[in-house]
Amino acid sequence: MILTKREKLLNRLENHLRMTARQLVKFDTEEETLQYLIDSSRSEIKCDFVGIVLKEGEWLTSKVWSGCATSISNAFPLRVNQCLPTLLSKSITFEKVDRETECNFTRLLLQEKVATWFTVPLKDEPNNYGFCVFGFNKYVPLLHEMDKVFVEFGKDVAVAISLSRRKEIQKSKISDIEWMSQNLTLDVEIDQVVERLVERAGKSTNAQFACIYLFNEKENSFVLQSPSYGSQTRANIIQIEENYVLKEYFPYLETLGGNQLTVPLLIDLKTIGVIHVEHSSNVFTNEDLEILELLSNHVAAMLENARLYHNEKDHKQRLHYLLDYQQALVKETVEKDNFDGIVLTLSKLFSKSVLIFDRFMRPVAYELYGLTNDHLHTLTELATFEVYQKKNRDLWFSIDDDRKMGVWPVDGGGDLLGYLAIDITGEEIDDFYKLSIDLARNIASIQFIKQKIVLDAKEQVKDSFIHKLLVENVEDKESIIQYANLFQWNLFNKHRVAVVSLDLGEEVSNDNILEQQAKKALLWDQLKTRILFYDQDILLANKDGDLILIVPIEKEKENPKVFWAKLHEELKKWLLLQGDKSTILVGIGGKTEFIQDYFTMYQQAVQALSVVSHHFSNVGFAMFEDLGSYTLLHHLKDSSIAMLFIKKHLEPLLKYSEGKSMDLFHTLRVFLNNNGSIKDTSEELFIHRSSLLYRLEKIENLLEVSLAFAEHRFDLMMAYKLYDLYYANL
Repeated sequence: MILTKREKLLNRLENHLRMTARQLVKFDTEEETLQYLIDSSRSEIKCDFVGIVLKEGEWLTSKVWSGCATSISNAFPLRVNQCLPTLLSKSITFEKVDRETECNFTRLLLQEKVATWFTVPLKDEPNNYGFCVFGFNKYVPLLHEMDKVFVEFGKDVAVAISLSRRKEIQKSKISDIEWMSQNLTLDVEIDQVVERLVERAGKSTNAQFACIYLFNEKENSFVLQSPSYGSQTRANIIQIEENYVLKEYFPYLETLGGNQLTVPLLIDLKTIGVIHVEHSSNVFTNEDLEILELLSNHVAAMLENARLYHNEKDHKQRLHYLLDYQQALVKETVEKDNFDGIVLTLSKLFSKSVLIFDRFMRPVAYELYGLTNDHLHTLTELATFEVYQKKNRDLWFSIDDDRKMGVWPVDGGGDLLGYLAIDITGEEIDDFYKLSIDLARNIASIQFIKQKIVLDAKEQVKDSFIHKLLVENVEDKESIIQYANLFQWNLFNKHRVAVVSLDLGEEVSNDNILEQQAKKALLWDQLKTRILFYDQDILLANKDGDLILIVPIEKEKENPKVFWAKLHEELKKWLLLQGDKSTILVGIGGKTEFIQDYFTMYQQAVQALSVVSHHFSNVGFAMFEDLGSYTLLHHLKDSSIAMLFIKKHLEPLLKYSEGKSMDLFHTLRVFLNNNGSIKDTSEELFIHRSSLLYRLEKIENLLEVSLAFAEHRFDLMMAYKLYDLYYANL
């Protein structure tokens, strides 16, 4: 079959275009693809120029140009809406354009006096990239059959461009991943990470501005992380109100078609921030979105890891800093016996005022910042109120409108030792701050325990010394005098000896001896500390479950009873402050002149305590010298005559009252104490006059006495007093 010249030309052109299309898929970049296209087209078609025009947003741009008519290339970019829309959808030739259908592009061809030209759309659904224009300075007849061939060629070129762009995107992604692995490491500061990321995001998407916002949960806002890329156009803080829809604050969140684009940073489906880019004129494409999403997938984890890493690094540095202060604090406890060095070191650590109180809210050491010593009394009162009024709540109080103090208990060995108060104005009570507080409390506890050990050792020596003193026959006077000098106490000055006893009442079961002992030991320990704060010149010791007080006579001044009444009242008040309802009783002996007098005065105090517990428990204390006949009868206490006297006058009543509701023993005592008054006795016993008369008659019959005789009443009163003295401690 013989082909015509026309058919040969079409076959040759079709073969060339097919081979060219096949070659296009071999190139990796769009630039290589287009360059090969125009070079091969000019050589085969023998045209004067070839140009490729691509659509980029609202503009047509001359991407590659080969041959003459460069003025046409230089006239680009042209607006899409000012050119023929059919340029992007079908092939157009010079023959199909007239004065009515011309546009900005065709006018350029007319102005250059291009004799023959045609365009080929570069289109592959759904992508429409632009068109290719071929031009001849001389008239060249175009075959009608060429349209179909060039349209198919345009589709092949569009596919090749798509592939090349895909390859470029993949290369860009690989490049981004390589870049991230090289530039984003844990040891880089967060601001450096942000700087590199936003620069990469801006350049990869051709944005004019790029930034990262991180979400601050405490402030409920997005905070712009500096530095940003390009000129800043966004607010530093975007406050989140009740609406938590992210798109309300970033309208182009994962949305194409605008001059902004935002991609969220997610960790386990939780938004920790966003990457945001902007351009004043360009529209962001799907490729830009893919780049930002790639960065986002790696950035979110990287930023979170960097944040955690630097937090851990900062935490480690703070711990080292804290350990240095701990060593300084421990050194203070080793070298010194007071709290002054501790509070000074703590004040430097917190850069705030620090106070240490004992368990009775007495300030033992303090360092004030921005306050004067005049504030100390106010601080003590406020801290005391917090401790005693808000025991089960967070302990803090306001000094004024701008300052706030925190109070923490200092414990040791299960016992409350004191309190630590620190100015917490403007402080964020985080884990590190709590750890610092715990460290400070532990150091203060060590110092309290250290002081307590020293005090306990002294107490043991003191107890031993006083036990040697309070014996009937003092054997080693010189040793006792040496002990007294150790405590800077002059034995030869006049003193008064007192015995203090605790009645736990129903607070502790009488069957549980260990519980009683533990309860008493705790209360004695607290009371001894209180008494020493009250008056350091009082000597204290434990003996037989009671507390011995040896008080210089000059403390009593002119009225001894007033002094002891006040001291007894203070003791009761201290018990109430501890939340304890036990009864405290005090027996007070006479004055000492010589060393051997201490035993006698101690015995007097014991006897006075016995009388108080039986007769004056409502008063709570008594002085031996004020007991009247009890003082005289004390010397008869141990004689067999006294026992026989008690048995003769009171035993019938005691035996009768056992197991009966009518207590004749108590009735007679009340009758005698009321000087034989029927009216007063019946009122005190809450019984009718006739009932009292019946009881008195019964008593007279049992004792074989007449209560009308003063002699009989005297004997009975004497028997009661001897009974109190003899049976009080049995």
